[in-house]
Amino acid sequence: MRHPIRTLTPVAATLAAGLLLAGCGDAEPLPEVTQGARPTAPPLTETPAAATKAPAAASRPSVGGPGTACVLPVSFGVAEKWTPKAIEDPENPEFAALTRQGPATVRCEVDAKPAGHVGFLRVWTAGKGSARTALEGFVKAEQNTSDVTYKESGSGAGPVTEVTYTVFDKLTEESKEERAFAVSTPEGTVIVHLGGLDTAEHRAMIPAYELARTTLKAL
Repeated sequence: MRHPIRTLTPVAATLAAGLLLAGCGDAEPLPEVTQGARPTAPPLTETPAAATKAPAAASRPSVGGPGTACVLPVSFGVAEKWTPKAIEDPENPEFAALTRQGPATVRCEVDAKPAGHVGFLRVWTAGKGSARTALEGFVKAEQNTSDVTYKESGSGAGPVTEVTYTVFDKLTEESKEERAFAVSTPEGTVIVHLGGLDTAEHRAMIPAYELARTTLKAL
């Protein structure tokens, strides 16, 4: 986060997120992560067909509703072992470089490390208005983006705007895929973003992103 969360180096991003999560105290050792299978296919311009099939939503935990880890204008299913935590004091200007991207403020992180991946599903909120406009502002606030593609779809919370794009990281001198979707609600726009350590990790986490998108509900 910001340069927004995703463009920090993986270790720095993890440390920064740890400062923001609710109930955080003194810094603790980073958890050991056992990475999941890493795809070796060449870069794709569209979501792989197999990855678009979300895991079954039955009996899955959710986030967003009352009593969940993050109270949001929408709710969605959380993939197995992924751990949601609310961002502590996201409006604090001291953390603006980490908690704001364009028109949006981060509210919740769903951590993939317990599931064996390096990355987060992050939920951001913006003001009332067009989901497409908010999402465009969100992407434009990122640096070194390319191959930006938008499309429209539907959800249980109403019309959804989706975006896929590539970010070039000057530190690693590598490009990686990212994606997000946005939906308008009476309380404002909600943006759900999936990054990842690199493109292989990103693609391995797409099923969790698709689960969130296909189980999205307005509250």
